[in-house]
Amino acid sequence: MQETRIQITVNGKGQLLAVPPQASLLHVLRNDLQLNSPKYGCGLGECGACTVLVDGMAARACVIPAQGMTGRHITTLEGLGTLAAPHPIQQAFIDEQAAQCGYCTSGMVMMTASLLAHTPQPSEAQIRSELSGNLCRCGTHVEIIKAVHRAVVLMGESPQPIDLAG
Repeated sequence: MQETRIQITVNGKGQLLAVPPQASLLHVLRNDLQLNSPKYGCGLGECGACTVLVDGMAARACVIPAQGMTGRHITTLEGLGTLAAPHPIQQAFIDEQAAQCGYCTSGMVMMTASLLAHTPQPSEAQIRSELSGNLCRCGTHVEIIKAVHRAVVLMGESPQPIDLAG
């Protein structure tokens, strides 16, 4: 099996990696770079647990071939903020207790980051539409919607740009 070298930027840091042809971006992020926020859910790009930003756009890492990522900028939840200084979107999810089991949370936060980067004042319908492809089996949808609304407020109070370029 012939590995291919790829050069990607993940959370602002350049990475040179050798990846097998069948490796997904999710596999590389979790197994090679130990970034565990994107989760394996369905493996079909349907549930949103693996959502990351690729060049600023929300993308399903489980169905993206890693070999196609050369030169791309990838942002995971770890690239938004830290435990000591969470990004306002992360803080909003904490404030609204928008997680029960937490499995979908990373994907929901990353989808919110993509939405707010492109639509800083989304309507309720826009929020629901953007998040509709991210599944939550625990039923915290109400809290998640509240968290997105709170994130809009927090982003307005303390503007912290979302670095979509990685």
